[in-house]
Parts: sequence; C-alpha cells; structure tokens
Amino acid sequence: MTNMPLTFSTLTGLQYLPTPTSCLLRLGQREMFICRDFRNRYYNVNPIIDFGAGIEPGHLEILLFRKWLIILSKSR
Repeated sequence: MTNMPLTFSTLTGLQYLPTPTSCLLRLGQREMFICRDFRNRYYNVNPIIDFGAGIEPGHLEILLFRKWLIILSKSR
C-alpha cells in the first residue's frame, strides 16, 4: 500500500484530498482508491452497494453502505 501526498484531481476529475481515512492501492496496472464519500447524491442510493460510471472514461465508482467510495481505474 502506498501513501501518496498529493491531490487526485488527475485520477478522478475531482480533488480528493488524502486524509487518514483514504488510501490508494496499485495492483499491477490497476488502481483502487478508497475514501469517505463527501458528495451529495441527488438520487436514491442503494443502502448496501451502488455502482456508477466514474468521472473519466474507464473508471468505476462503487459506493458501499452510503459511506465509502471505491474508485477503480487504470494506473497511469
């Protein structure tokens, strides 16, 4: 597990600031970014798991328990 002290605006199109509750995992050519979800959702969210397209092409966002945001993407 790596600790990256920079903003992830290039990763997701938004500025995810690294906090003690976020981490970035690199598994080969894939990245998994895990953080607390801070966005207001203007639609009904599944209470257990919710999938959605990411901000950039090729990204997948998974929202767990309406609290944890997992972003899957290709490593750059």
